[in-house]
Amino acid sequence: MRAVDIIMKKRDGYKLTEEEIVFMVDGFTKGEIENYQMSAFTMAVFFKGMDDDEATSLTKAMLNSGDILDLSEIKGIKVDKHSTGGVGDKTSLVIAPIVASLGIKFAKMSGRGLGHTGGTLDKLESIPGYSISLTEEQFINQVNEIGVSLIGQTGTLAPADKKLYSLRDVTATVDSIPLIASSIMSKKLASGADAICLDVKVGSGAFMKNIESATKLAELMVEIGKKCNKKMTAILTNMDEPLGFAVGNSLEVIEAINTLNGNGPKDLLDICIEISAHLILDAGVAKSLKEAKDLALNQINNKEALNTLAKLIKAQGGDVAYVYDTNSFAKAKYITEVKIENAGYIKRIDALAIGNAAMKLGAGRAKITDKIDHSVGIILKQKVGDYVNNGDIIATIYANKEDISAEYNEILNAFSLSQTITTPELILKIVK
Repeated sequence: MRAVDIIMKKRDGYKLTEEEIVFMVDGFTKGEIENYQMSAFTMAVFFKGMDDDEATSLTKAMLNSGDILDLSEIKGIKVDKHSTGGVGDKTSLVIAPIVASLGIKFAKMSGRGLGHTGGTLDKLESIPGYSISLTEEQFINQVNEIGVSLIGQTGTLAPADKKLYSLRDVTATVDSIPLIASSIMSKKLASGADAICLDVKVGSGAFMKNIESATKLAELMVEIGKKCNKKMTAILTNMDEPLGFAVGNSLEVIEAINTLNGNGPKDLLDICIEISAHLILDAGVAKSLKEAKDLALNQINNKEALNTLAKLIKAQGGDVAYVYDTNSFAKAKYITEVKIENAGYIKRIDALAIGNAAMKLGAGRAKITDKIDHSVGIILKQKVGDYVNNGDIIATIYANKEDISAEYNEILNAFSLSQTITTPELILKIVK
């Protein structure tokens, strides 16, 4: 078997066998297949695509390139969720404690953010002392004891994916649906959960810009998961405006805590309840989606979810006082209000522009070595559909630098007005 023959076969549009795909992934991971050959292979996939069987074989090959987390010692069904990434997306901080407070084991490995905002790990690290590094034994013991753990991914999980993504990033082959699906699912499957809910973001602030491509990605990831004997759900959610009001690490943690206190933004709450309900249903704790949603809401109302978050923070070395008193979080030095310069209904808030402004303030990373400033960010004061008058405050900027003129203008220009009201749909589609 030769790499050049496999590249030629895919280039000409033929279906690859599992053995051929494994040969390419294993050879590339071990350094036996050169970067330029793998680049040619991914470009062939980019143009010719892969069917469900090929994408599943690619996922399994990357999954088997490293360690697979054995969660068999964790009692009961293990659940996980994954978001394809969006602006203001702090859903894991709300969903994990809701689900775990019902006795369902939520064992999650997350990555760091790269781009317009920090990832879940960066958000959690805005709480002093919180450690993202646990041994496998500590991780399993914690999930057994309190039902939840959120830690960093290890380098030994799906190393082929990491190596392949670095190559795709510099060869214009990132936005290929089978390559995206296999990348996401190889890491999710390696993490060992029994049931997985995927939050596939759609819109200006998401990787998938339209419902058609997002649906194809969701359907493929669900199919891959099913072929690997996992319970799967994908929920397509709107990312044409930021989720919630807060964008920035500590600001988002505060908003998540407020949501667990029953005082969160409606869009954030609705998505968290929807995703939680599907995980609750797949875990067998409820018999219908409505019952599952009622259970999730009840865990917020009775403070059990909030108390479970506190248990999580304490177990991983964080200061629990921050959960019960959000005034403890570090404050940015400069606070500036952004005022609209016209009147009308807000038609659109460009999520990507808001995210980029937050990144420039220090809330995200342009490159992996950049240091996150946990205290900076943006809090929106309006949502799509709201009416504003000339001079109304539409956002507040939290910064640790004096000159924020560029960020101010980027936020201002992210708002589009209309004389007619727009009511955005939050949950666009569910794929099972």
